[in-house]
Amino acid sequence: MFSRSAWARILPFLVYILFIIAVDVLTRLGVDAQALRWMYALKIGAVLATLAWFWRDYTELHAWRAGALATAIAAATGVVVLVLWVSLNADWMVIGAPDGFNPTAGGRIDWLMVAVRIAGAALVVPVMEELFWRSFLMRWIDSDHFDSLDPAQISVKSFVIGVVLFGFEHNLWLAGIVAGAAYSLLYMKQRSLWSSILAHAVTNGLLGLWIVRTGNWTYW
Repeated sequence: MFSRSAWARILPFLVYILFIIAVDVLTRLGVDAQALRWMYALKIGAVLATLAWFWRDYTELHAWRAGALATAIAAATGVVVLVLWVSLNADWMVIGAPDGFNPTAGGRIDWLMVAVRIAGAALVVPVMEELFWRSFLMRWIDSDHFDSLDPAQISVKSFVIGVVLFGFEHNLWLAGIVAGAAYSLLYMKQRSLWSSILAHAVTNGLLGLWIVRTGNWTYW
């Protein structure tokens, strides 16, 4: 059903989701959530290994195609998304009540765990998610031969579907929709997946620093 190019973008995301499901199942079976924190490092390691396996298929990432201005715009977009992400948190904007990722033990922060979490969220997750949501799904909705479709030609239908699905992947669904729209527009306008990856990385990296600073672990 799917080409190798499609699977190269689907499987890293699928690995990520399977780990989330596994943690949820183990939690429901009574395993202490704190004892499962190490699963995040395994999850990121598994996703990174999958990305490395398929790296030759990510031809759009083999060269940096964003100029200085485009890079600045992408980074600024990431900052704006961060501000909106921590602001769009009214009750009706949230699905469920996530426990988050609390790296404290005995009242002290485990800094190694924090470093792994921020590195995973800022360096691995943006690549994995942008490859799936922007590079694959948004273009695949328009064409089975998605890898030959110019990002600038993505239809309004694909844009809306991709953004809404990306939004509801997150507990903060409205913030997710806003973030998805911002990253998608960057991809479509600048025609570079690195632009959306950079914006996504800036958002996630700064969000991690904000979480540690404020102790709002539920945002993780």
